[in-house]
Amino acid sequence: MGAGEEVCGGGGSGNGSGVAEIDEDLHSRQLAVYGRETMRRLFASSVLISGLNGLGAEIAKNLSLAGVKSVTVHDAGNVEMWDLSGNFFLSEDDIGKNRAVACVAKLQELNNAVDISALTEELTTEHLSKFQAVVFTDISLDKAFEFDDYCRSHQPPISFIKTEVRGLFGSVFCDFGPEFTVHDLDGEDPRTGIIDSITNDNPARVFCVDDERLDFQDDDLVVFSEVQGMTELNDGKPRKITRSRPYSFCIEEDTSNFGVYTKGGIVTQVKEQKIIQFKSLRDSIREPGNFPLSDCLKFNRPPLLHFAFLALDKFRKEFGRFPAVGCGQDAQRIVEFTASINEDTIDYKIEGKLDEKLLQLFASGSRAVLNPMAAIFGGIVGQEVVKACSGKFHPLYQFFYYDSVESLPTHELDPKDLKSLNSRYDAQISVFGSKLQKKLRDASAFIVGSGALGCEFLKNLALMGVSCSRKGKLTITDDDVIEKSNLSRQFLFRDWNIGQAKSTVAATAASAINSCLHIDALQNRACPETEHVFHDAFWEGLDVVINALDNVNARMYMDMRCLYFQKPLLESGTLGTKCNTQMVIPHLTENYGASRDPPEKQAPMCTVHSFPHNIDHCLTWARSEFEGLLEKTPNEVNSFLSNPAQYAAAMKKAGDAQARELLERVRECLEKERCERFEDCITWARLKFEDYFSNRVKQLTFTFPEDAATSTGAPFWSAPKRFPRPLEFSATDSSHVQFIMAASILRAVSFGIAIPDWAKNTTNLIDAVSKVSIPEFKPKSGVKIETDEKANSISSASVDDAAVIEDLLTKLEACAKKLPPGFLMKPIHFEKDDDTNFHMDLIAGLANMRARNYGIQEVDKLKAKIVAGRIIPAITTSTAMATGLVCLELYKVLAGGHPVEAYRNSFANLALPMLTISEPLPPTVIKHQGMRWTVWDRWSIKGDITVAELLKWLSDKGLSAYSVSCGSSLLYNTMFPRHKDRLSRKIVDVAKEVAKVDVPEYRKHLDVVVACEDDKENDIDIPLISIYFR
Repeated sequence: MGAGEEVCGGGGSGNGSGVAEIDEDLHSRQLAVYGRETMRRLFASSVLISGLNGLGAEIAKNLSLAGVKSVTVHDAGNVEMWDLSGNFFLSEDDIGKNRAVACVAKLQELNNAVDISALTEELTTEHLSKFQAVVFTDISLDKAFEFDDYCRSHQPPISFIKTEVRGLFGSVFCDFGPEFTVHDLDGEDPRTGIIDSITNDNPARVFCVDDERLDFQDDDLVVFSEVQGMTELNDGKPRKITRSRPYSFCIEEDTSNFGVYTKGGIVTQVKEQKIIQFKSLRDSIREPGNFPLSDCLKFNRPPLLHFAFLALDKFRKEFGRFPAVGCGQDAQRIVEFTASINEDTIDYKIEGKLDEKLLQLFASGSRAVLNPMAAIFGGIVGQEVVKACSGKFHPLYQFFYYDSVESLPTHELDPKDLKSLNSRYDAQISVFGSKLQKKLRDASAFIVGSGALGCEFLKNLALMGVSCSRKGKLTITDDDVIEKSNLSRQFLFRDWNIGQAKSTVAATAASAINSCLHIDALQNRACPETEHVFHDAFWEGLDVVINALDNVNARMYMDMRCLYFQKPLLESGTLGTKCNTQMVIPHLTENYGASRDPPEKQAPMCTVHSFPHNIDHCLTWARSEFEGLLEKTPNEVNSFLSNPAQYAAAMKKAGDAQARELLERVRECLEKERCERFEDCITWARLKFEDYFSNRVKQLTFTFPEDAATSTGAPFWSAPKRFPRPLEFSATDSSHVQFIMAASILRAVSFGIAIPDWAKNTTNLIDAVSKVSIPEFKPKSGVKIETDEKANSISSASVDDAAVIEDLLTKLEACAKKLPPGFLMKPIHFEKDDDTNFHMDLIAGLANMRARNYGIQEVDKLKAKIVAGRIIPAITTSTAMATGLVCLELYKVLAGGHPVEAYRNSFANLALPMLTISEPLPPTVIKHQGMRWTVWDRWSIKGDITVAELLKWLSDKGLSAYSVSCGSSLLYNTMFPRHKDRLSRKIVDVAKEVAKVDVPEYRKHLDVVVACEDDKENDIDIPLISIYFR
């Protein structure tokens, strides 16, 4: 291929304006982070990435998945064996080809809507003019000065990013031009508060209801709306907050002469734009300013790394190469160059002796682009490019340095161990040595989950060579299948994989990255029911467990298993731009379950059902009604029709208000609301509209009029309650008609009724709706409406529930006789990611009509999908960063011998941007009579012992046991006299009889939990006891 030749991939469909339309099914998780406007800006942006080493590949991957308009990859060099440890797009077959060209086809597979092209000639400033952002991963300082100067002077300015990964060291520099506008600093929703009272004072103090703590801070700007009495505040003028408190704040406003506050009001944060003035690279090198600090234990590290990277540039310029691996002479030159640069610095000079050992490590591994470091910096830089193209989130200002020298083995590395072996792992060997490389290849690892985190982990481990010998083995498990929405961040999957098992597809893709990967893909959920698959021998053979999960319950289970088998657990998670990692190391750190976030606050049931005051309440209600109408009730109908006798017996046995309500719904569905033609479904939908948005509101306001008072005399409709107004159906209101359309179509599906072609024609639909007769509604006295926030059910018990249930069952039997033979309903399981199934149309319609009742701001279908569908915001940048941070810890785990202070937990928020590194906490130590133990310990007793022998064994340790249990069953307790008979029996026999334990043949022990106290009758938590009876 000749110099300057351009290689192109595919493109995307446009909408006539040059900007591709947003595929919400594909990008829903990303839209939840960025929003539509940011996505549109991304879709219009072209990016250049120069230097297709491992770091360049990571950045290109992240931006292609994000969906920019085009990515042009540039590299004038050819693929070497050395590149295979960092760039996952490359294989042995690509050696000798141009790096950029070799990556185009695989990069294009990630997103066909992005134009991918390659440049192979030497870059000039003319090449840069067509891009919104340019990224350089391997460029000399002189060339960087030239390009940055050009980008700053270009109109509009081109965002310039220079980044490097050198062994276990990395750097980023950003210059987005002389004046760069940030539209949204943090990406968080504007904070709000519900007003309880406002003083007539200077300054005025605003009190909010104590429903939730306020998140306002001093100097925030806020606007007021819906304030009654003090209406002067409803002028839309932003006002500054001062003296903020958990439930109140002051505003810079004299309200002495304003009207007196009576009730109501919402206060909302105003999100301000910010203009950032970036300095040029030339000026920043001379005056770098304050460096962002990530690890407080390395307070003085960033200035030293700033000079070290400058020294490396000087070395490469003078010698035309990197310092040789393990070469003391080259390392000394780096030390000398760094010292010289430091001496020439005036304002930012490092006082005292430089850390020569650190500089020598930097020099020796400087040619290597390690995969975990590339993943971290690929995430950081990918996010900075998104910021540059969209103005979303606060940019990095301007240098960032990071290192992980604590990932190195604890022993001194022999230079001979760092020498090249002409293998794909040579770059990694040049930093860690061939002995650790063998440990990586022979490792037995278990990855739980094959979604976004799992895909990134598989890629990382394949490049690192983990489990890449016949002795090593990587097991991955996931019981899920691939959906379209996965493709925007789970980069090992392609559109032709939709519907296939995640773990199998991911394992195949990872094997394509490194054919030596010894991987076993399973489709089992890791849970108590699969312990015959993940049995004791499986666990005992593991070296490390890596969680790639998305829920707390699964994490807690894996934590429990790792505690039991004393295996290292590497934990991570993401939420939008945020990510965190936690290292759980046997006997060194606390376990995952030792500290947990408090549970999310749930809205009281009465609030959701009768007194919503925000759109989330409306969406929660809408999702509940959808499932009740279209899934739960049809399931109940089918349960009854499939086995009437059994169903009737179960209802009679329950005999409560909930059983009565279920039967009422079943009867209503099969009798009063039964549909046989599509026109019946339209009638049902129109009557539901009337019931939900008119009749129920009329009943509520009849029971609690606008001037109603509580038992204490306070206004009933005081904040946060909002007084509702009934809706009147209008055929000219498109949202009303869309609700009828979605509801009637889904009702028809549940009854197995054919949907006519005209059902989606609004004119025909309106004509059909106009024929529906609406009965007059009159509110009733004595209707009970739940107002107790502690109530967990809106069902009201009745003394005659049993009699009513008997009567309903009799009537249901009569209904069943009128049905066609074999009739069953078709329950509809909510599916948020199919935009053609009308599920989200109905939920959005339900929520917005209810919001309209209560005067709450309505939302579009995307926002409704995010909230009602409980979509976890996710982007590939934070995912890549999390897995890179974890894999730096994996080196330590597999090398062995690292103390707790060498391990690192982390939290990052790429929106701010912020990275916080901390040491893991050690486990709590329990002491008793010279003994010490932690949650990691397990006591073992050999022999088929009796209960009495167990108690004696503990007594010899100064522990008085008063209770022995197995699972959820109590085997022995001193409180129960009849348990004395069990003292002489074998514990295993008691467990088999009482706990119904069936110990599998492969297991040689039984676990029991014993409650003990010391001689002062203080409870002592002791470890789990394993009795090896076989």
